Amino acid sequence: MTTSWGRASWTDGPWYDGAVIDAVAFDLDGVLVDSEPTWTAVRREFVLAHGGRWPEGADRRMMGMATMEWAAYLHDELGVALPVDSIAEQVVAAMATRVADGPPLLPGAVAAVRRTATRWPLGLASSSPSELIERTLVAAGLRESFRVTLSTEEVGAGKPAPDVYLEVARRLGVRPERSAAVEDSTNGLRAARAAGMRVVAVPTDSYPPDPDDLALADAVISSLDELTEAVVDPSLA
Repeated sequence: MTTSWGRASWTDGPWYDGAVIDAVAFDLDGVLVDSEPTWTAVRREFVLAHGGRWPEGADRRMMGMATMEWAAYLHDELGVALPVDSIAEQVVAAMATRVADGPPLLPGAVAAVRRTATRWPLGLASSSPSELIERTLVAAGLRESFRVTLSTEEVGAGKPAPDVYLEVARRLGVRPERSAAVEDSTNGLRAARAAGMRVVAVPTDSYPPDPDDLALADAVISSLDELTEAVVDPSLA
């Protein structure tokens, strides 16, 4: 495959017609749970409480970043004068407290995951820390639906790098170009596309993806209720 973040070379262009999908990978934040506003609130409160600044667009800059990447961003760019590992630990702890009463599941999330899992092995490729991924899936009753769950903190590079999606595919034992990814954000869409996967976009109103990246998705649906077998794999239409 290519070393840049372009589409994997084995497809030699856009996701090819007639391919059969062998696995499906879901993003978590913004796809299954409406947690992006909570992440923004927690980080903003933390930054301002520690003498930092919160410029417009800071929340979007961090979408898709791995834990230590956004912690470094809070330190280097937003002025939080604490060690990076301490920033990460404290913000994640605050986030865990906020979602302790249960994850803010998006409409159709549980049904879509269970429906999709009846046909394909599922992976989860998230920028959330592993601890929050596990808590969220257990609380939602979805942990057993996923054969593989992976945080970007475990692969080093966050989205838009394709690393997390490539590793999910590897652990599922499938080729990336025979996998579909369900994503919502600009960086998530870029990551899945760079991995060579079929990209299904579920854009949100609160954090809509860049129009140019949305236009490159292989399918765009307005809600998870529309995530049918034929959307995942057009050969089933």
